[in-house]
Amino acid sequence: MPPPDPASHDFSHEAARTAGGITELLDVMWERARQATATATSPASLSQLRLMYLVDRADRAEGLRMRTVCEQLGAAPPSVSRLCDRLQAIGFLERLPCPDSGREVVLRLTTAGRTHLQRIREQRETMLHHAIDAMPLTERRALAKGLAGLHAQLTTSTGAHRDAGSSSAA
Repeated sequence: MPPPDPASHDFSHEAARTAGGITELLDVMWERARQATATATSPASLSQLRLMYLVDRADRAEGLRMRTVCEQLGAAPPSVSRLCDRLQAIGFLERLPCPDSGREVVLRLTTAGRTHLQRIREQRETMLHHAIDAMPLTERRALAKGLAGLHAQLTTSTGAHRDAGSSSAA
């Protein structure tokens, strides 16, 4: 995919389209990393890995409420529950009663689940290192700066959206 043309008046649209293409490539890399680390007990689907990723990003001591996972995945509770069943059966996830609500469930990754996710991340990072190392230094610097800015904006946007969704659900 060619880089966006900075002289274009529509530069942000081109950059967003390029970022979307990169996101798709990263999804492919995630899948390749998952396949490279696959064992008889590893998750069979990207949906299960997405769930693991969300739970891993949560506070380890508190875990992540099942309701929040459903919202973040945009999935119905029965679908998320089936994903959890498989992950719990292979020892990657645990379900615990929510300390402040008897009707809710909190999800946490087990040590085995975190280890599995870490192996996938290491495999993906190795692939990224090879691609980035092949770039000229000036492009690597620009990429690092641009990605840091994009990450900051996405983190802010996602956090604001999540906070707004939580306050309306409460």
